[in-house]
Amino acid sequence: MHLIAKILPYAQIVFSVVLIIAILLQQSAAGLGGALGGGDDTFHHTRRGFEKFLFYLSIVIGILFALSAFLAIIIKR
Repeated sequence: MHLIAKILPYAQIVFSVVLIIAILLQQSAAGLGGALGGGDDTFHHTRRGFEKFLFYLSIVIGILFALSAFLAIIIKR
């Protein structure tokens, strides 16, 4: 358990950097208008290839980051 407590902060740093990069590399088709409710509802975008990989990667890394944060809380008790 002591080894996990030493490695966990470094793992969280790696997870956060990879998550930031994966989110920033994703392309947003909606833009600001879609975020504020002014987007066109008839447009449907299917993720393919590298965009789909980045989407799933960001989900997985986000879950791993959250789990590592909860594990850090449990270990510190």
